[in-house]
Amino acid sequence: MSFDPSEWLNIVLRWTHVFAAIMWVGQTYFFTWLDGRFTELERAANGGAKENGLWMVHSGGFYVVQKQSFPRLMAQKLHWFKWEAMMTWISGIGLLTLVYYAGGMLSDARYDQATSIAIGLGFIVVGWLVYDLLWSTLFSSNEQLGVVVSFLLSVLMIYSLSQFFGGRTAYIHAGAVFGSIMTANVWIRIIPAQKKMVAALLEGKKPDLTLGAKAKTRSKHNTFLVVPVVFMMISNHYPTVSYGSDYGWVLLSALVLIGWGAAKFLRKA
Repeated sequence: MSFDPSEWLNIVLRWTHVFAAIMWVGQTYFFTWLDGRFTELERAANGGAKENGLWMVHSGGFYVVQKQSFPRLMAQKLHWFKWEAMMTWISGIGLLTLVYYAGGMLSDARYDQATSIAIGLGFIVVGWLVYDLLWSTLFSSNEQLGVVVSFLLSVLMIYSLSQFFGGRTAYIHAGAVFGSIMTANVWIRIIPAQKKMVAALLEGKKPDLTLGAKAKTRSKHNTFLVVPVVFMMISNHYPTVSYGSDYGWVLLSALVLIGWGAAKFLRKA
């Protein structure tokens, strides 16, 4: 059996992508669960309850966790959760390049190779820019309107992709857009905001708590985006119930909405 470096690169990237995504999504939902439980404790405290810590048991250990709006124990090591997101994105873009841009899977595109690659990458970049601009300005104080407009824009994106690419390629690029938005949320909006809060404390100043609130909003968005993203990433295994349909873009649009509904349930579970 001959050695095929592209096959080995494919499996290493796929393995890395799946495992990094498990770590990232797992941590995101774990901290979402923690936040929900602390919200319940805060409500109970307003009712006269005295408990302010959360007890947990896992892997033979017992843990008690307390929530702080901003860090106070600066002498201790502060752990940042960001590299899981970056590794997921790097391995995902690597797979997109290896399988589609360099591997011949763009054969279902409407245009030549170079133009199709430019269109695919353009959707990723523009998708983030539009999302970030809207949620940083118009929707920062109107979440319900933001959700409605975001869904409509998502449908427009999915339909547009289906006009440039075949079903499978369109699905993968829609997932790449959502996944890139999630990663950019972590590295451009969430982590920098929290670092500014830490820097203020180190300077003896009161941190701006609105930064934490904005970061939390972006983290919340990620918990909603990830559910349809996972479907998009595995859709290539199920062509008859996804991209293979004559109305694949309609199905994917509906599944995005269903995924957001599932995320809303998971966030409260």
